[in-house]
Amino acid sequence: MLVAERHRKIVELVNKQLSVRVSELSRIFSVTEETIRRDLEKLEKEGKLLRSHGGAVSIEKDQHLELSYLEREITKAAEKKAIALEAVKLIQPNDLIVLDASTTAWYMAKELPNEPLTVITNSIKVALELSVKDQIKVMSTGGLLSQRSLSYIGPLAERSLQTYHVNKTFLSCKGVHLDGGLSDSNEWQALIKKQMMEISDQTILLADSSKFGVRTFAFINDLEKVDRIITDQNIDEAYKNELESHNIEVTVVPLPS
Repeated sequence: MLVAERHRKIVELVNKQLSVRVSELSRIFSVTEETIRRDLEKLEKEGKLLRSHGGAVSIEKDQHLELSYLEREITKAAEKKAIALEAVKLIQPNDLIVLDASTTAWYMAKELPNEPLTVITNSIKVALELSVKDQIKVMSTGGLLSQRSLSYIGPLAERSLQTYHVNKTFLSCKGVHLDGGLSDSNEWQALIKKQMMEISDQTILLADSSKFGVRTFAFINDLEKVDRIITDQNIDEAYKNELESHNIEVTVVPLPS
């Protein structure tokens, strides 16, 4: 089989199955796993798929499962704004922080005082919001642009984070589950959020009450990796108590009347 034909069939298979492993492709095409890895690297550069750990995922899946920024911006807006206001209180002058590409992190960026800070983000919206605050040093991860979320994802974005160490990471996710940990609807968002947590002294999860008890597609990290959760007043009291039993500090914010 010609290389071009193998590449075409790889893309077809990835789009059909939504995800596929290197070992499976190696067996199907009777070539080495190293050859498949080179194929996937080339196809990713051509924008035909996204590499994952041990395989590849469909770009079509990525776009289908991830809500657009505008959709997220109008969902639970009051809760997210209240959570963001509380989160800002945890930031001290000269802190080194990470803000993810969540809507709540964007609300945080809007509320941050113009004082000496270093902020690393994979969000275009967050970077633009902070660009007018001249005391804040803004660093972007770069990477593959997700047009739906206006954020950078992929191996380049993950590698750029590995060179830094920060005091606090502020992030959100799609699901918070006592057994399943933190999860997201998109594998690439999950991977970069995991890396954000790994470079930080402290992880603060910004999650409205609808996220609890939910498990979604892509695992981010264990619940024990979270130091603090900020949520809204509608969280179930029993669930809050369970979270606190995991040595997680839970802050509940009231909603505007």
